[in-house]
Amino acid sequence: MVIYQPKEGYCYNSDTIFLYDFVTNFELKGDVLDVGTGSGILALLIARDYPKVRVSAIEMQEHFIQIAKINAKANKKDIRIYYGNFLHMIFEKKFDYIVTNPPFYHTGVVRSQNERIDKARYSGHLPLGDFLKKSAQILKPKGSLIFCYDAKQLQTVLAKLERHQFRAEAIRFVHPNAHKDASLVMIMAKKGSKAMSKILPPLIVFGQNGKYQESTQKIFKKVGVHSIKCEI
Repeated sequence: MVIYQPKEGYCYNSDTIFLYDFVTNFELKGDVLDVGTGSGILALLIARDYPKVRVSAIEMQEHFIQIAKINAKANKKDIRIYYGNFLHMIFEKKFDYIVTNPPFYHTGVVRSQNERIDKARYSGHLPLGDFLKKSAQILKPKGSLIFCYDAKQLQTVLAKLERHQFRAEAIRFVHPNAHKDASLVMIMAKKGSKAMSKILPPLIVFGQNGKYQESTQKIFKKVGVHSIKCEI
């Protein structure tokens, strides 16, 4: 699959690739919404590998709307793309799944001077509590969220999930290597669930030699995306 990306500004990274690998642990069905789709990569991978699923995506930056539409056409995938702010969008239907790699950098980090990058990374543009409240409103009963977040903020994430009647049913941590703390956490949370949480084996990205682990290489191969940076 070919994904066009802008030469300047935000481009998808390995977080999204690892998130998609996490998504494949679940049997997606029905209607799926990708929030903050950017270039459309996550929505397109779902459309490719779950052909019976009806995929929609939403993006608040007009520039990325154009790119996502180009990528959908280039890969011959039928995706409904909404342009606007997720928190204020009125959807004509409810969803079985919401997937997202949301902006999760907090106020303590140095913010980018590039507006497109800032909107894609800084949590102030999509506060977690507001995101969960809106998600609860547009998910079907027993609908699920699948997303990633800063691992250091896990306690806050779990507390806010509970506050909005979600239960984290599956959790996987991503570590840069075996000797470093987790930098990313991936979560599948179900609306109205009372199930216990399942902690999946961690994903260790790099080996001792500084190269990708064999397991990481398999993820990249499974995703099979060729990225092209260009002026759009």
